[in-house]
Amino acid sequence: MHADTTTAKKEAALAVFAGLETEPGVPKPDPILVIDKVVRRFGGLTAVDVDHVEIQRGSITALIGPNGAGKTTFFNQLTGFDTADAGSWTFNGKPMNGVPAHRVARQGMVRTFQLTKALSKLTVMENMRLGAQNQRGENFFRALIPGSWRGQEDEITERAEELLERFKLAAKRDDFAGSLSGGQRKLLEMARALMVGPELVMLDEPMAGVNPALTQSLLGHVKNLREEGMTVLFVEHDMDMVRDISDWVIVMAQGAVIAEGPPDTIMSDQRVIDAYLGAHHDAPMSVEEAEEQLHEAEAELEAEIEEKA
Repeated sequence: MHADTTTAKKEAALAVFAGLETEPGVPKPDPILVIDKVVRRFGGLTAVDVDHVEIQRGSITALIGPNGAGKTTFFNQLTGFDTADAGSWTFNGKPMNGVPAHRVARQGMVRTFQLTKALSKLTVMENMRLGAQNQRGENFFRALIPGSWRGQEDEITERAEELLERFKLAAKRDDFAGSLSGGQRKLLEMARALMVGPELVMLDEPMAGVNPALTQSLLGHVKNLREEGMTVLFVEHDMDMVRDISDWVIVMAQGAVIAEGPPDTIMSDQRVIDAYLGAHHDAPMSVEEAEEQLHEAEAELEAEIEEKA
């Protein structure tokens, strides 16, 4: 992908967000995913309570928040890996709540996991083939007639070869997935997700466990998804990465969306700083507060001396 094309796509994506409010639930010009009143409880704990969120088509959106904010649980609801207690969401205008994970992927909405799900006892190529949808050879009766599925199988293999080449895994095609490094497994999982030609790719901590040598490669692949017309929604803790690749940032804390906006605006948003560091993070102490602490310390010391006497 040429640098000038990448820059143009980035500028076009940013232009879409220009002038938007930075309030939770702000409407987007062309949302691919619209979420309403999604709630997920575990016993007495409310893990997710998202009132309204829209994900803009053709952009890279980061979902950030402190540990325990509910980001992965939220991903699980949207992609059919868990069931929400309440709420609804649409993908390309189609209702998706209650739709099982394999059907969600078939609609063009795929995800990767924080801990990779590569099947370690299968080869890299076998993992890739598993990523393809609607394989005719999986039907018992069609399987008896090789002519009905061999052509499709060749197409699947060709697509897999192209993606492995692109993700620099072609040399590993016959190796067991279990022999790959953590970073290579992340690359394999992203490549496998693309086997279905998705419209929306959801990445759960794509950089977790990746050594620095592969980080730039993975970042480049994420950016390329947008250049190819896909929409990306990713969960990430690395703020440098968020600032580098995202067009828009959504912030969760205690299960709810507390802020949205462009990366630079979000990083300096007081709501976000408070969510990450607590309301009284490193705020400078006033003279009155310093004096009060000094008096308290003196009183405690006097009390200790009297007790010992």
